[in-house]
Amino acid sequence: MTKRAWHQIRSAAQTDPSHYSPTISPNRRRSLAYAAAGCAYMLRQQKNVRIMIVATTAVVALAAWLGIGNDQWAILMLAVGSVWVAEFINAAIEAAVNLAASDYHPLAKVAKDVAAAAVLITAIVAFAIGCLLLGPQLIERLRIGAITG
Repeated sequence: MTKRAWHQIRSAAQTDPSHYSPTISPNRRRSLAYAAAGCAYMLRQQKNVRIMIVATTAVVALAAWLGIGNDQWAILMLAVGSVWVAEFINAAIEAAVNLAASDYHPLAKVAKDVAAAAVLITAIVAFAIGCLLLGPQLIERLRIGAITG
């Protein structure tokens, strides 16, 4: 590594965020309160979160009904959690871009579109994972139900 690269790393590591932001949390309890405020904002202001609650509830109920194993639960929760995280990050990016760009700017649109695309890609991958994990068991359960019904 070059001397300049080491200087950049050292400089970043020594930057005190409280010097630049008046809202740095002084303790863990307050940090948790900020996180809860972020969740409350998302539930109240972001309509996609309401859809995600319904979808998550349906997927969890289906997985419970199918009686999937612990490994499958872990994979499913990672997939679902990834979509939630992507949506929260998307909302944060949108808010920051809206704050920074008072007028229309093509790069502001790009930032918001790319963040939204990240959510879309994450949701598509999560859907595929759900189909792979739950699909075969659901088909088998429905097939058995059709035979005995």
